[in-house]
Amino acid sequence: MNEEINKLTLGEIKELIAMFGENQTNNNPMLGKRVVVRTYSAGVHIGTLKEANGHECHLVDSMRLWEWSGALSLSKVASHGITGGPLQRTGDVYLTNAIEYIPTTEKAEETYVKFIEE
Repeated sequence: MNEEINKLTLGEIKELIAMFGENQTNNNPMLGKRVVVRTYSAGVHIGTLKEANGHECHLVDSMRLWEWSGALSLSKVASHGITGGPLQRTGDVYLTNAIEYIPTTEKAEETYVKFIEE
């Protein structure tokens, strides 16, 4: 088996990389955007999506949203913002079990800063 792997051509190696990806982060259209991320295990976070690979992601300049008022759904949190918090700064955070990415609006981002706990 190992001998067969050693006989792969450069073209075959490139095909394998394309199929399985050296780095799957380029497939997420939300990369580089501010997003609300809902996870199964770590709650709700808001931040800039730096990397995403399957159900794992890396956010920078992020905050954890513990509770909020002024919006029933996370879609509304992302588009219109909140009227109550608190949010906790988390900086860089690596999340697992991410199941939803929702881009935020400028209007929503302006409301978040009012409720960040220092």
